[in-house]
Amino acid sequence: MTTNTDDTDTGRTNSGHTSTCTGRTQTVLVTGASGKTGRRVAARLTGRGARVRAGSRTGTTRFDWEDVSTWGPALDGADAAYVTYYPDLAAPGAEEALRTFGELAAARGVRRLTLLSGRGEPEAARAEEALRAAGVELTVVRAAFFAQNFDEGLLAEGVAAGTIAFPAGRTAEPFVDADDLADVVVETLVQDGHAGLVHELTGPRALTFAEVAAELSRASGREVVYVPMGVAEFAGMLGEFGMPEPDASWLAGLFATLLDGHNTPVTDGVKRVLGREPRDFSAYARRAFASAAAPVQE
Repeated sequence: MTTNTDDTDTGRTNSGHTSTCTGRTQTVLVTGASGKTGRRVAARLTGRGARVRAGSRTGTTRFDWEDVSTWGPALDGADAAYVTYYPDLAAPGAEEALRTFGELAAARGVRRLTLLSGRGEPEAARAEEALRAAGVELTVVRAAFFAQNFDEGLLAEGVAAGTIAFPAGRTAEPFVDADDLADVVVETLVQDGHAGLVHELTGPRALTFAEVAAELSRASGREVVYVPMGVAEFAGMLGEFGMPEPDASWLAGLFATLLDGHNTPVTDGVKRVLGREPRDFSAYARRAFASAAAPVQE
């Protein structure tokens, strides 16, 4: 899941690269620009010569999903937008919000949207359709569980303490690297040929959370263990961290639904868009945790 924390507008002038669909420098709104995928997408777009409008609740370009008055000004003058809905496309209210956002984008002449969605979420699919109904060129990127959740997101604090407590049981998940996802998103925004498509992104293999714990242990040089939890138990833990009970129950239930096995199969989405294999979870683990490993004794 992404978050919309503080960020600033990172608009840049043309550095020599242009979009193939315009022949000129694009202006791209990135919503959630300080989140796990948003900041990666913004950096890559800047490197490709786009003018990036970094949308966040407190940045230069204000964008807040809970304040519709911020949406239109953020979209004004944009050619394209990367859309990451907070807290999740499966959340109550997402469908109506995406419908309104799409209508505003169309009215302001935005030509191209790329939406971050989740695999196997019926509610998210309805939100996708609501955005598609606006008539703006849309690409949907449905992602597996982010590998980076173990060092940047929901599970990072537990991993740092040596424990992954989560309601996944023995289900295997084909974790996707957020860097792969960002590379795919940028291609859909700056290159033609993706309009109307749905790209499902996974890593190259599925791992159980116990296998993830073993990978993180090897990469970091310290023990990390997986502790299975029930849905109610996990919701209670979220409540102890300050999450309101309705939100905690909804989120715990969502994870349990997504990790029931129907999302275990891997896809070739990354390779079809980028022409290369996706990064393996072990490569992510080494990158993220090798600095924490104990020094090797000579």
